[in-house]
Amino acid sequence: MRAEFTERVLRGLYSAVLYLLLPITLYHLIWRGFRQRAYFQRWDERYASYAVPGQPAPVWLHAVSVGEVNAAAPLVDRLRAAHPDLRLVVTTITPTGSERVRALWGDAVAHVYLPYDLPGAVERFLRHFRPALALIVETELWPNLLFGCRAHGIPTCILNARLSARSLRGYRLLAPLIRRALAGVDLVAAQSPEDAQRFVALGADPARVQATGNLKFDLPPPQVEAFVAEFRAALGRPRPVWIAASTHEDEEAPVLEAHAHLRQRYPDALLLWAPRHPERFRAAVEAARAAGFQTARRSAQGWPGADTGVFVIDTLGELLRFYACAQVAFVGGSLQDIGGHNLLEPAATGTAILSGPHLHNFADISRRLREAQAMQLVADAPALARALVRLFGHPDECRAMTASARRLLEDGRGALARTLALIAPLLPD
Repeated sequence: MRAEFTERVLRGLYSAVLYLLLPITLYHLIWRGFRQRAYFQRWDERYASYAVPGQPAPVWLHAVSVGEVNAAAPLVDRLRAAHPDLRLVVTTITPTGSERVRALWGDAVAHVYLPYDLPGAVERFLRHFRPALALIVETELWPNLLFGCRAHGIPTCILNARLSARSLRGYRLLAPLIRRALAGVDLVAAQSPEDAQRFVALGADPARVQATGNLKFDLPPPQVEAFVAEFRAALGRPRPVWIAASTHEDEEAPVLEAHAHLRQRYPDALLLWAPRHPERFRAAVEAARAAGFQTARRSAQGWPGADTGVFVIDTLGELLRFYACAQVAFVGGSLQDIGGHNLLEPAATGTAILSGPHLHNFADISRRLREAQAMQLVADAPALARALVRLFGHPDECRAMTASARRLLEDGRGALARTLALIAPLLPD
């Protein structure tokens, strides 16, 4: 009885704070809207207000943004193939994640934004879609959402679950509440034994936590040959090509500095540049031009020309194909203290991988890549420039790195099959 009372008090305090912060959510949407116009749209979904009557979707999968949607795509495809009559709803938080859902499945799955973690919004969302199974990808621990699933008797699984040591410390303030919310989760399928241990430390039932591996290892090999051929035809001649992918604002100047240094040695070197957030596309173009580079954009020119020095990829959903066009990839979110981004995509396309040192969100993958000598770390712009010059000057070293990365990818497969086996008993009839 005392435990139930404590839980009600903790939930009440948490929810009261969220309601007090409700005006901040509106400010956040407006602020993001000025940077990315899609944030001005579909506000009703953020508060679980729907214009049409609810239609049951027995399986609900939540993937916060593009990376999580891509990781979950093979799982969703297998579920749809095995159960063609099973209706799914896929939720995201970001507009880019939303666009990726639509690009992958169109209207074959229902899709809305996940509502804010307000008790009323959570209740409206669950009553609208009436899921019989909740699949949450990676690390989306919203207490009211988890409590709501428990109250409705909805089995809940956290799949491809990851929890860095930093994130574990970050949950310290909410630890008593998170511990109670996690206790009702039916399955935590963790990316690594270390992730599994941290979920247990946070409060998950050890009997319900398993290390199943990373779903991103099971992504199908990309079909990029025709795209790469068209890219090379547009260039007109062989050129040194590298890509700076998923970069953040404070990494933009180091990327341009490294490219300027590289072009002192290789004057016709081409930088493919894919900023992480769409609101940085224009800034990247302006910065490249200000630095003196002939600059083109994917949305305007289509392909880089013979004299293009920087080509900004200001479209969504094409990063994997452009990885395959480059000999070397720098994966951002890693010089800046963000925690890194997906390192397996360039590995899958046979692109040598460079990264900054801040990789706490991908600690297991980055460790395995480093141990296999399949990637190199660079600390700053001069180190990035030196690594680029060396790799373009030693193509045998590039080939050795990419071969090691592909072997690691093959060895890491199997998480999809293990995950499907674990959730199969929970699937609705």
